[in-house]
Amino acid sequence: MEAYRLAIFFGVLVLMGLLELWKPFRKLRLKRSERWPSNMGIVVTNAILLKLVYPVTAVAFAEFVQRQGWGLFNLWEGPEVLEIVLAIVILDMAIYWQHVAFHHVPILWRLHRMHHADTDFDVTTGARFHPLEILMSMLIKFWVILALGPAAFAVFLFEVILNACAMFNHSNISLPRKIDSVLRWVLVTPDMHRIHHSVIVRETNSNYGFNLPWWDRLFGTYIKDPENDPQTMDIGLKEFRADGDARMDQLLLQPFRK
Repeated sequence: MEAYRLAIFFGVLVLMGLLELWKPFRKLRLKRSERWPSNMGIVVTNAILLKLVYPVTAVAFAEFVQRQGWGLFNLWEGPEVLEIVLAIVILDMAIYWQHVAFHHVPILWRLHRMHHADTDFDVTTGARFHPLEILMSMLIKFWVILALGPAAFAVFLFEVILNACAMFNHSNISLPRKIDSVLRWVLVTPDMHRIHHSVIVRETNSNYGFNLPWWDRLFGTYIKDPENDPQTMDIGLKEFRADGDARMDQLLLQPFRK
């Protein structure tokens, strides 16, 4: 399953990257050559670190939990398809609340702000998370899996959907307004999530969803349109706008910087 997940990850990455080259929505502040090596270097670092720190993947852990008979879904006697759908929806809501926490708890924000410090918004932003945040996120995911006891296939689908959606909704592509207005009822779109990367704090603390857009509407964190023109609005954080801040060493050190 891990090989399939990686194949889909790189497939979506290449597809979104090509679409961005063909018809970008915004002009990038920095060249790809100045950002992509660092952003993709972070991706590789995270993958290696997860292998070293955790002996199992989320899917393998789900298999173990099921064999032990732990978690709510091991008491489930309903249709398997419904169980898979419910597991994906609940895992997605857990990711939403995790995201909210990483914005509002100061020590967690220090880790998460590396993701927001990207002064451009493209497909690689969707995979740019500090290694310490990735380790903590995986630990949280393990706890949710332990509580739920979902099928391993449900966790696999969730991981694939999460990675694909993160790259899609961070991509520098333009969707027709009519398509976007319909699609954002069932899926977080680039126009919706771009608002979350605005330098305006009120907008940064909105549109937390990665996959499903319902949680933002349900819990009052949804903003339909940015205050400024989405093609020219400032992306990132006011504190980290120097060109050198995009270097990989600075990204890794950022949680420890004032």
